[in-house]
Amino acid sequence: MEAIVKPSGASARVAIIGGSGLYDPGIVEDPVEVKVATPYGNPSDSIIVGRVSGVPVAFLPRHGRGHKIPPHMINYRANIYALKALGARWVVSVSAVGSLRWDYKPGDFVVPDQFIDMTKRRDYTFYDGPVTVHVSMADPFCEDLRRRLVEATKSLGYTVHDRGTYLCIEGPRFSTRAESRLWRDVFKADIIGMTLVPEVNLACEAQMCYATLAMVTDYDVWAEKPVTAEEVERVMTENVRRAREVLYKLIPSLPEEPSHEACSCCRALEYGAI
Repeated sequence: MEAIVKPSGASARVAIIGGSGLYDPGIVEDPVEVKVATPYGNPSDSIIVGRVSGVPVAFLPRHGRGHKIPPHMINYRANIYALKALGARWVVSVSAVGSLRWDYKPGDFVVPDQFIDMTKRRDYTFYDGPVTVHVSMADPFCEDLRRRLVEATKSLGYTVHDRGTYLCIEGPRFSTRAESRLWRDVFKADIIGMTLVPEVNLACEAQMCYATLAMVTDYDVWAEKPVTAEEVERVMTENVRRAREVLYKLIPSLPEEPSHEACSCCRALEYGAI
């Protein structure tokens, strides 16, 4: 990974990466737009830096404001590098997903604990040589942050599933019915999306504590249940409102430094094979 160059005059403890529908955090006080240059090119957008209940926070819309960048074209390395450069130790990713099981319903939240990668043409690592690093992804998410995210969501009375396997496809197209049945019946995945990988890999290499708040918008096509664009838009709008409430509840609960006892995300390179 290239040496981190911190921008002057801006910093954050917590980073929020907003997915489809969440292009403006709406909860950040005294927001300032910051442009961060990276060795990997430009991040998806300017980063909004401010405070939430006194905690310094950075917000980055993954697809850019107005959803200008499709999932397979997102500069994931630049995004994670920029948030690391601002000093973020915690990363909360918000994602819209489809469901691969009946009991994970539209409107529910999922905090996944595993993923399956079916992407094809992305930049998966900061270490392209001459230094080579193999980080463990056996438990890809920060367990401490996952627990806190689940607790914050439950405390607001929202339905949240505290486990789940996220199947990440390349996009931008959706699955065929045959693929969707494969993901559900053979792979036994629970939710499907297009943006988790390589974001989670890179956060691990950057030794940042990362977890995903996934918002179910609809059932994937295995269900053969017709879904209208209006339905998805309605569910997404409601989920975005609730996701903001969850973030507002979660952020003040995060300690200044992650606990080495609670997870190993912040020391991932200590265990990486080099």
